[in-house]
Amino acid sequence: MRIEGRHVLVTGGAGFIGSNLVDHLLERGAGVRVIDDFSTGEERNLIRARELGAEVRVGDISDSQAMASAMRGIDIVMHLACSCLRVSLQRPRASHDVNAGGTLTVLEAAAHAGVERFLYCSSSEAYGTAQADYMTEAHVTQPTTVYGASKLAGEWYTLAFWRTHALPGIVVRPFNTYGYREHVAGPSGEVIPKMMLRALTGQRPVILGDGEQTRDFTFVTDTVRGLLAAVEADNALGDIVNIAYGREVSIKRIAELVCAACGTGVTPVHAPPRPADVRRHRADVTKAREHLGYVPEIPIEDGLRRYVAWFREHHGKELESMLADDQQRNWELVEAS
Repeated sequence: MRIEGRHVLVTGGAGFIGSNLVDHLLERGAGVRVIDDFSTGEERNLIRARELGAEVRVGDISDSQAMASAMRGIDIVMHLACSCLRVSLQRPRASHDVNAGGTLTVLEAAAHAGVERFLYCSSSEAYGTAQADYMTEAHVTQPTTVYGASKLAGEWYTLAFWRTHALPGIVVRPFNTYGYREHVAGPSGEVIPKMMLRALTGQRPVILGDGEQTRDFTFVTDTVRGLLAAVEADNALGDIVNIAYGREVSIKRIAELVCAACGTGVTPVHAPPRPADVRRHRADVTKAREHLGYVPEIPIEDGLRRYVAWFREHHGKELESMLADDQQRNWELVEAS
């Protein structure tokens, strides 16, 4: 299946990966409809997309009527909307309701509408901690958080709809994505932008735990290329595919690289570990290469330099206010628990 000329619904399309995906879909000649409740996604992420003709709807993926309406005229669904990991640590029921229950609602609407292709964007958190040097798609799934477990439930729902309801589904498991438009503040903020924001404002980036925990970091444009390749791959129907760079990097090393890229002379500081933190992740991307023709292009050192330059260009005048907002939203999450 080719994307060009197709009508694509992107759930969570105002978010970090979602908005980058929307831009690439439009560049490829797809008609794009976005549905997002803007709980974490931002209107400004879609400025360019609107200019290029994307339709943007405000809606909740758990709302069956909203999803039924959003599916009209759609050929392809790319389902990225989710509730993030840190929310699941404080509000596990909310994480379940969005990631598992919301996905089921989207699948029901897609099957009823007869869409031609359904891509479910899962997470490497479905694996839990690595039990092997390289994590193939056959690696045991032992998620350590409700977030990971709820994303895994969404995988099984997607595959069940393929087997039982003939909805052509594909599951992708992106590993840790970073880059343009990544969330910074509050519970949705991830490690790299949080470290970068602190380093650029002269604050010491925080490493949770000993920093020896590892992740497989993938630049957002590489992740988006993987998603597009997956949704177009007829031989990936009913399958699960890792999307990652294929390299293991410690959080301690990430902090060092961020400090060097920012060039403000700060050094990292350690803090207590995050509960249920995954210890190791490194993807085997053989299936993505052989089935999708996917080869990642941007190593972490280059990606961080690109991201710092973009961050300075787009947020250079608001760094202090962003830092204050992040601190306030983190406190509010603690209070809410």
